[in-house]
Amino acid sequence: MIKLHTTSVRSLSNNAQTKFLHLAGIKLIIFAFLVFYTSINLFAQKLERMEPMFWFTGMHNPKLQLLVHGDNIAASTISLTYPGVKLVKVNKVENPNYLFVDLELTPSAKAGKFPINFSANGKKLFSYIYELKNRDKSPGRIQGVTQKDFIYLLMPDRFSNGDKSNDVVQGLTETALNRDSMYYRHGGDIQGVINHLDYLKDLGVTTVWMTPEVENDMPQASYHGYAVTDHYKIDPRYGTNELYKKYVETAHVKGMKVIKDIVHNHIGTHHWFYKDLPMKSWLNQWPKYTQTSYRDQTVMDIHASAADRKQMLDGWFVPSMPDLNQTNPYVQNYLTQNHIWWIEYAGIDGLRLDTYGYNDPVYMADWALKLQAEFPHLSVFGETLVTAVANQAFFTGGNTVNRGFDTHLQGITDATLKDAIYEGINGKNGWVDGINRLYATLSHDFLYKNANTNCIFLDNHDMSRFYSMVGEDFEKYKMGMSILLTMRGIPQMYYGTEILMKNFSNPDGLIRSDFPGGWNGDKKDKFIADDRTNKENEAFNFVKTLANFRKNSDALQNGKLMQFVPQDDIYVYFRYNGSAKGTVMVVVNNTEKDKTLSTDRFAERTAGITTAKNVISGENIQMKEIKVPAKTTLVLELN
Repeated sequence: MIKLHTTSVRSLSNNAQTKFLHLAGIKLIIFAFLVFYTSINLFAQKLERMEPMFWFTGMHNPKLQLLVHGDNIAASTISLTYPGVKLVKVNKVENPNYLFVDLELTPSAKAGKFPINFSANGKKLFSYIYELKNRDKSPGRIQGVTQKDFIYLLMPDRFSNGDKSNDVVQGLTETALNRDSMYYRHGGDIQGVINHLDYLKDLGVTTVWMTPEVENDMPQASYHGYAVTDHYKIDPRYGTNELYKKYVETAHVKGMKVIKDIVHNHIGTHHWFYKDLPMKSWLNQWPKYTQTSYRDQTVMDIHASAADRKQMLDGWFVPSMPDLNQTNPYVQNYLTQNHIWWIEYAGIDGLRLDTYGYNDPVYMADWALKLQAEFPHLSVFGETLVTAVANQAFFTGGNTVNRGFDTHLQGITDATLKDAIYEGINGKNGWVDGINRLYATLSHDFLYKNANTNCIFLDNHDMSRFYSMVGEDFEKYKMGMSILLTMRGIPQMYYGTEILMKNFSNPDGLIRSDFPGGWNGDKKDKFIADDRTNKENEAFNFVKTLANFRKNSDALQNGKLMQFVPQDDIYVYFRYNGSAKGTVMVVVNNTEKDKTLSTDRFAERTAGITTAKNVISGENIQMKEIKVPAKTTLVLELN
């Protein structure tokens, strides 16, 4: 408050008195304006987001941190009263548009709604009605994914358009719909996937993995899914949160499981909090743009420089994908809670972790423990597109050498096994080449705590399609699919492989072409046999036969692997569990010549067995000597 002392004013000359009063008046006006502005500013606060929007009772971790976002929200005072919920702390950060509110939920907290009150200068501004929901303990939720399963990977934008009404959503950055371009939206959605779950089940698929479904409001290639712009919202061009939950529930009713693809490492430049960062340290910041080196070796190299390691972990993936600073505790809480929220909300069975090796290792280990505590049956595998078994194994749980901690990561995407299968199919046999590469790669499984939790594959959305990589040679195609569906680990197939979809990763991204028949008006509907060619039906039925055999084979679902050193260019391995009956014998002949295989050297697994059934043809064969056609993988069930 400004006070005018009249005795002091009277002692001045008339001219001085006039000047003094004039200045005092200006100060009064300024003061009044400041009071008015402050009052208006306090009452202009607007709540834009509260994340998570709701939470669940009975969680293992009683702590919950709410991200609150709104204009000058930090000027507010927060209060709440609800039995079992304690307001622990309100954290203010650099940006006054954010508050991070720490709550503690005791075991006595019950499901219900309560107001979180925002006030200023003792006056209530508004309330957010927060809800606690009971955890869903229905049977069949969050089952986990194991080597009993067969995963089908698809890109929802390219699989099937089940709802034309969401093809174009006004207000989003990209509104173009152009199926003639690989870089625009095509209109596929979650409803399209729901519509074809029976097709997948008939094929023998047990688990569906979609590339990320959350909002990607990016100006280019937004269909890709890996540049998230809203962590808590399904992209409206795919559907809604409620539809995603329905998709998971529908899959479960049909006896199928769901994997969700999540990204810890980065976001998109159109993410709402990138446009208004809570704090500078929310991202990994550099004096100038610095891209990751993509050198995973620097994370495990005991000789690596700190600078190289930092660039690998903290460098941005690409300019349009800002790198999150996972050493920031607010970022950690945000990501971990978001993933827990989605799992509990929708009942997801497993997670695939994008760009796993680029994440902060200590945080990822803590993240894994927190999720395991909430969901003991949840399955998790990380993307590790690396060049050696040791590099992959380094990231998996149980390998604490030179790390000092356990990552608790159950499995990885087994890229080195994929490369070895290609070499075994396409390569010329030599001491370490051709089929011997496959044998040698599997011999390194001792580096894993459990190699059976690895996701094995032949291709995916980031690489050339399998059929093209084997030169569209159908015999090689059958060889590869036979190995994929009988090998240790969890097999994953990329959409359309069952109907011989092809193309290379360059040029033009044609590996992400639409599944024919997923759109009304398509000339052919490859979801039905009548519209497939003879060769496509042969491929479909080949995969279907093996996949459905796998569903009923204890040896393939639970069995161990025993392999024999290749001889005479023939590689043999067994999947077995307990007695010899039901053992699966796989014989790979990658040469251009027919072979005859004597089974005497396999007595460890074949003793007492005289006949076997060819799983594909149904033919019974004698075990003494087995004729193996050129470029063939025989899958035999021992009688």
